[in-house]
Amino acid sequence: MYICVYPWLADFFKMNSLLHPSDVLYSGSRPFPRLAACEHFAGSEKLLNKALQIQAELAVDERPIFDITADCEDGAPAGKEREHAAMIAELIMSGQNRFGRIGVRIHDVSHPFWRDELEIITSRAGQRVAYIVLPKPENAGDVLTQITALDELRNRHGIAYEIPVHVLIETPGALHEVWEIARLPHVEILDFGLMDFVSAHHGAVPATAMRSPGQFSHALVVRAKCAIASAALGNGIVPSHNVTTEIRDTNVVREDARRARQELGFLRMWSIHPNQILPIVEAMRPDFAEVNEAATLLIAAQDAAWGPIQHEGKLHDRASYRYYWELLQRAQSTGMDIPAEARQRFFS
Repeated sequence: MYICVYPWLADFFKMNSLLHPSDVLYSGSRPFPRLAACEHFAGSEKLLNKALQIQAELAVDERPIFDITADCEDGAPAGKEREHAAMIAELIMSGQNRFGRIGVRIHDVSHPFWRDELEIITSRAGQRVAYIVLPKPENAGDVLTQITALDELRNRHGIAYEIPVHVLIETPGALHEVWEIARLPHVEILDFGLMDFVSAHHGAVPATAMRSPGQFSHALVVRAKCAIASAALGNGIVPSHNVTTEIRDTNVVREDARRARQELGFLRMWSIHPNQILPIVEAMRPDFAEVNEAATLLIAAQDAAWGPIQHEGKLHDRASYRYYWELLQRAQSTGMDIPAEARQRFFS
């Protein structure tokens, strides 16, 4: 009979013999993207450097709680689009990009410089860019045109990394084809562009729908948000909510993020000012009691080799395990405290 004289060694072998949820809960389907709950937009070099500093300061366990999107669209000075894209590519490849979580928004498909921007970013920083944001498509064909160009550039420059794509739904035409857009290759996020969407309605939707509370009550805007969230979640990708224009009153930002999450199913939201980052992240966090329940249940499920179990008088199987595993991942990505054993088992 073998007796382990080092109890910690026995625990080590036990832990390493257990199956991780990512290995058993998604047979035949891709795991849901594990992304930060906040996406912070910055245009100038100064604001991008400031965002990188904040990203490092707020990181939890060497993981950032928000992504940074470097803006080639609204952030680029007119006539200096190529220089601006080159600056962003250099920043992505620099040591300041500690976590590798900088994406880039390029111009839309009708703009004369979008191919140049994509060429510069892909050729100089294609191995490290976190994602590419595609704005203002009128239909799925516009999105596919830019995705095809991205794949051609990846092949030309020998980039095996599949660069994720985020698509801004901000025109009635794109909304009409939102399910088709969500199914396109490499698409990871559907973003809602509220202000451009309202403007595209030729005055039929009032300006009050660009801010709260109107953005949560006007029928056409709410319908658009529901359609985007449904198409994203129905295709296993992330719906991302529009910006809040209020930058001083953080309670407004927090309430907008809370309503986007709880009422409409959005799992991520844009930030346009550093003051907005923490309120968004906090509002997007799962309920603390649910996090503890998820940790307890998943530990028991892992011990049972992911077969059915009873927990507090209720039967659970892989369908509920997937729900609680994704909830626990959201808790981790938003910097929440996770019970120590669950952290060791699932995130070490």
